[in-house]
Parts: sequence; structure tokens; C-alpha cells
Amino acid sequence: MLLVGFPAAALGTNCYVLAPEAGGPCLVVDPGVGVFDTLEEVLREHRLEPQAVLLTHGHFDHTYSVTPVCGAAGVPAYIHGDDTYRLHDPLAAMDPGLIAMLEQQFGTKATWQEPDEVRTLADGDVLDLAGLRVTVDHAPGHTEGSVMFRLPHDEVPEICLSGDVLFAGSIGRTDLPGGDHPAMLRSLRDKVLTLGDETVVLPGHGPQTTIGQERASNPFLREVAGEHPGH
Repeated sequence: MLLVGFPAAALGTNCYVLAPEAGGPCLVVDPGVGVFDTLEEVLREHRLEPQAVLLTHGHFDHTYSVTPVCGAAGVPAYIHGDDTYRLHDPLAAMDPGLIAMLEQQFGTKATWQEPDEVRTLADGDVLDLAGLRVTVDHAPGHTEGSVMFRLPHDEVPEICLSGDVLFAGSIGRTDLPGGDHPAMLRSLRDKVLTLGDETVVLPGHGPQTTIGQERASNPFLREVAGEHPGH
């Protein structure tokens, strides 16, 4: 499997490109703010053509470039049904000061246009796209429609793109509109802790980790598992 990850130009959101091999179709996951040029370089270098864009949730820092990426390739965007409303106008929910900061950073006015084709995801969906098989795990808590994408592989451990559900050493915040801390704890118990220790976690922000590492050291997972940090 070919896997390329790189941070967006703002807010440190990880964008991922996945393909069975170079020179063919690929999937783009979470194209955030200012990723288009870097993404184009990655696609050109590896001779890849996007077949779909997968969104772990609807926050603008994970979706900001979805429309130009989808439009350039003529492909659909996939998002959980509970987060589709966030694609209508994510800028409306943003802090005006943050918008102003981004506009100053990039020297252009922040604009938004909804993708032409949006396909909804549901828990347990199995997508056969770009020669890859992707399982969808609905894991609400950070947003109502947060999901994780899992990709099995014969030669390497299973890969889990966890979005803002699970980070190395932490979890996604639940105090934003649509956040739900009890739902997050259920997601951690039912969707994260059930994964094998060898599963490689590619989070929405920060470095990659494994389920085993997080099970042993992540205070939130230890709490959900009935343990207490430091004991």
C-alpha cells in the first residue's frame, strides 16, 4: 500500500493519500486548509488520480479544500450523514477572529462552496474504492458524525484513520457545538478499545501511534478501560 501523509498549511490537520500502488487510483482523506498545492505535488510524483475524498468529520480544518479537490478530479466526497449539514457553510460556525487570521496568513478571502456530489456514510459501511477496502466506524463525540476509517492489509497491520477521535496521548475535544463527552467515551470503549494492539493509528492531528501504545499510556483510554492513570 502507498500511503503519504502531510500536514495542512494551517492548524496542523493531517491530510492522507492512500493507494494500492503508484500509478493508479487513490483516496484522499481530510483535505484541510491550504493543502491543494502539496496534494497536487504528491499526486504528480506518484502518478495518482483521486477516486474519492473521505472526510472523518465536518469541521472546516478537515474539509476546507474538499470542493477544489473533488472538482479538479470530478469525484465525490464521503461523509457521515450526521455531519453532512456541516458542509453547507462551515465558515458560518467559525470564530471571526480565526477567519481573519487565516485570511491574513494566506492573503486571500476565505470562501466556501459545497461539493457537487456528497455521499453519506453509515456505521459498518464497507467501501470498495480505488482498489482499497475501507470499513467505516461511526464514532461520535467530537462531532455527531465523526467516523474512523479502517483498512486491512495482508502484509502490514491494520490501518485506522482516526480523525479527531483519537490522537497520540489524547482524544478530540468535546466542548465544541455538536460535541458529546459521554458519546466520546462510548466511542472509545466500543470502537477504539476493540481494535487490535498492532493497529496503526493515523490521527487527524499529530504523529501516528498504535492502539497498543494508546491502550497502555493514553489516560482517556485507560479511564474508559477501568484503569486510572498512574496506577
